[in-house]
Amino acid sequence: MTGFLARHGMVARCPVLLLCLLLVTGCALPSLEHRAPSAALDQAAAADTPLGRALVPATAAHPGLSGIHALSDPRGAFAVRALLARAAQRTIDAQYYAWQGDTTGTLLLRELHAAAERGVRVRLLLDDNGTSGLDDVLVALDAHPNAEVRLFNPFTVRAPRALNYVIDFPRANRRMHNKSFTVDNQATVVGGRNVGDEYFGATDGALFRDLDVLAVGAVVAEVSRDFDRYWSSRSSYPAGLVLPAIAPSRQREVRDAAERMATSPAAREYVAAIRASTLPARLLAGGLDLEWTRVRMVSDDPAKGLGEAPPQDLLTHGMGALMSEPAREADLVSPYFVPTRHGVDALAALTGRGVRVRVLTNSAAATDVSMVHAGYAQHRRALLSSGVALFELRRLPEDGGAGGGRAGLFGSASASLHAKTFAVDRTRIFIGSFNLDPRSARLNTEMGFVIDSPRLAGALTDAFEAGIPASAYELGLDDRGRIFWIERRDGQEVRHGTEPETSALGRLGTSLLGLLPIDSLL
Repeated sequence: MTGFLARHGMVARCPVLLLCLLLVTGCALPSLEHRAPSAALDQAAAADTPLGRALVPATAAHPGLSGIHALSDPRGAFAVRALLARAAQRTIDAQYYAWQGDTTGTLLLRELHAAAERGVRVRLLLDDNGTSGLDDVLVALDAHPNAEVRLFNPFTVRAPRALNYVIDFPRANRRMHNKSFTVDNQATVVGGRNVGDEYFGATDGALFRDLDVLAVGAVVAEVSRDFDRYWSSRSSYPAGLVLPAIAPSRQREVRDAAERMATSPAAREYVAAIRASTLPARLLAGGLDLEWTRVRMVSDDPAKGLGEAPPQDLLTHGMGALMSEPAREADLVSPYFVPTRHGVDALAALTGRGVRVRVLTNSAAATDVSMVHAGYAQHRRALLSSGVALFELRRLPEDGGAGGGRAGLFGSASASLHAKTFAVDRTRIFIGSFNLDPRSARLNTEMGFVIDSPRLAGALTDAFEAGIPASAYELGLDDRGRIFWIERRDGQEVRHGTEPETSALGRLGTSLLGLLPIDSLL
């Protein structure tokens, strides 16, 4: 029908008719009947690889435990992924919410392609909301016989993408927010970073301060099993079924464009900088300082992407059981913090029992999503009244500026916060993709590690004692119940009676946004 109308020029003359046709036919996704099955490499089968030979002795000496190493430095976090890809001999399984076509995104895609050229099986699973502008690039990678790309909850209309939210909002609004990079089923990187320049310190513009964990040992197999269930879920579509095919000549153009970007002055400077990272070499030599402890992976059932996951199969259920009830203190870091009334009541119950609760999130000036800040702002007074300590990360220059410097576990706080981590009683910590907001709890799929580590949990608690107050505004209530912000600068305290670095118009906009009944979407 669409073809008949197009041939007769009716679609071009009637955009409304086009929209109606899309509403009728645009929701249809291709059949998965002939999707090829695949599974993660058995860990024992990868023992005779560079990673296996480097890690098996240590893992054998720590049965049932995992070796972890926190990755707070952005360039080091990229170097680990790139050089692990170079070390791969059997498999690479990568799963991300967003993968950008910028310098670091292109460099890492080239590493995946180079691995496929060596005979490594590459599986790349991306949420389709984070692949804008990459259709041809992903088709070109998928065309390699050793690589396969799948898209989670793909958009049926490639442009304009926003139309998919009109056509099929309930499905399009549910995204895969998981982030993992696993090589030879021997080592994995899990945490908060997507793939893009702002996550890896490769841009002069906005940067994200983030946190990942490199893990080896028992938990790696858990990550691989979880990757498999997402890879084979009803929301994961082979790229070839969704993306338009491109000619071989176009594939060559894509590869040439990637080569030009990868050899640009900006890329050469970045590659030279990451070569200074000794962490991957120490890992392959068996000399990396790892903390061996109990690590449990938690994740949502991928059926959550279709709104079909039962409550007991959600990350919130698993994490709640593993993190345990705080007895003394709970320290929470979330860039997008929207506690809702239920969350406020839960935190108030903790403080009512004498538990010290501290929260770090982005300030209005540092956030990259103003609507989320508005959702959080309406709960600040109730949180402060209940005894919750609130800190909002300041917007600081790249060099840290006055009062900048390091903020503990996630390094310099001179950029917008993106780390998602929570520590309980200096004994246990969560690091992953989960934000403390309704979207992470109810709509997006998430994953992360619950780690028994007094060292890492203590580092986060220590950050609230020193680094965070120096880089963030501390909020309080005056005797009339009005919020104020304390800024510590050069050993002095400056008190602000209005939200710092905002205009009257901006504050009005935040107030108006906070009146909208959209908490469940934030």
